[in-house]
Amino acid sequence: MAPTDGNGNDLRTRIRRTQSVTRAEEITDQEQKQRKSQPDKPIHNPQDSLFSWSSNFNDFSGLVNWGFLLLTMGGIRLLLENFIKYGFRVNPMEWLIVLTGRNEGDSSYPSVVLAMYVSVPIVLCLIIEKGLSVDIIPESTGKIAHALNLVAVILIPIVAINLKGSSFSLMGSSSVCFLYCIVFTKLLSYVQVNLWCRTFQKGQKISISGKRRESFSIAEFERKQQRNSNADQDEGLQMMMNGKVKDHEPAKLVEYPDNLNLRDLLYFLCAPTLCYELNFPKTNRIRKRFLIKRILEVVVGVNIAMALFQQWMIPSVKNSLIPFSNMEFTKASERLLKLAIPNHFIWLCMFYLMFHSLLNLIGEILQFGDRCFYNDWWNANNVESFWRLWNLPVHRWCIRHIYIPLIDIGYSKKTAATVVFFISAFFHEYLVSVPLKTFKVWAFLGMMSQIPLSFLSKFLEKNLGERWGNIMVWASLILGQPLCIMVYYHDFVIQNYNSAVSAE
Repeated sequence: MAPTDGNGNDLRTRIRRTQSVTRAEEITDQEQKQRKSQPDKPIHNPQDSLFSWSSNFNDFSGLVNWGFLLLTMGGIRLLLENFIKYGFRVNPMEWLIVLTGRNEGDSSYPSVVLAMYVSVPIVLCLIIEKGLSVDIIPESTGKIAHALNLVAVILIPIVAINLKGSSFSLMGSSSVCFLYCIVFTKLLSYVQVNLWCRTFQKGQKISISGKRRESFSIAEFERKQQRNSNADQDEGLQMMMNGKVKDHEPAKLVEYPDNLNLRDLLYFLCAPTLCYELNFPKTNRIRKRFLIKRILEVVVGVNIAMALFQQWMIPSVKNSLIPFSNMEFTKASERLLKLAIPNHFIWLCMFYLMFHSLLNLIGEILQFGDRCFYNDWWNANNVESFWRLWNLPVHRWCIRHIYIPLIDIGYSKKTAATVVFFISAFFHEYLVSVPLKTFKVWAFLGMMSQIPLSFLSKFLEKNLGERWGNIMVWASLILGQPLCIMVYYHDFVIQNYNSAVSAE
């Protein structure tokens, strides 16, 4: 009969070990004591090699420094090679011409005119909302009017750039398309939030007229909470406040439809967010030192990015045209890897410049309180996590105005996520194809390919560890973008300069 313990469990099952018996620390404590008592003065202890997973060693900071040094040396070599081949290409005067639009096809500055015209759909949106708030415009008519207005925001750049394509510079048309995309997303958020407020207000009136329990606004509830919290303050602090500082009333929250004015809408259009609220969190003051730092970062960052683009990236892109056009796989791959380094470095610079320096600069000027524009995307263990972390303004807009509404009307989470990627892919294609007037689907397919890449990175994360999932994310960023640039540059040149390429 097998021996058992007091609970009836078989003691023989305890003989098996759950961990591998090949590990060095499996030597028993008794054996160690016996060895140390011997006169041969033993110096060996049971331990694993540092590169073994079982060693639990994780301090590789020296190897990280070595990697950074090696990458720096490789970058300097490429930079010297670039100078030897092409000389010094940096010309700030050309940057000034590009940034100011002096290279437009005529003197009428169509990009500036088209950028100013965006005020028309903005004012129309406000007028429609005003009419809906006082029941002058029926709800169904208002929805149709908003839909037509939003569609017009997307179509206006397409029509204008194609009708007067030669008059637009690449920088001007790209800036206009980017501006109209931002206005579209913000106006959509503005319309939806006001619809929510209007629906809530009508439901409140129906509840009161039907003699149900009295409803009250969110703003009133928050004011009551504020008054209760003020009443519970520490007695000593309250005495100090009464004795030295005047007690300030809490700021009155804006309620619908008091928010329907041009000043409120313009603040939202300038604010570093895509999601509208009636009452944004505000800071108490503008920090001058912080503001000066951000201004310097923007000025210096733009110059660095332009210099790298002109000196390093443009020659690499041009050199990739012939091998890519001739479908020479080996040479095209070499050009792709060569282009990946400057492209990725410029992308990192632009990320910091846009999501930290510029958005913080705008937020500080407008005293906008929410400054969380990105999370630690560099630690993302799969592609899906990366898209949730790196661009929070867009991610919040997608979740609030696309994903959750689709879930609410009965769609599955997978379907809602696919729709989000589809819309994101459309806007990526829009921002590339419209300025270039090269209507392909490479950016669209690149974004839609993030769905299978997400499953692949999750598979690697689950089966091989988080490190391999993170490597997959970085590989897609480093190689995916230059491949897209090479494809679009090839199509653009073939479409516009086919005879010159054929001659070469």
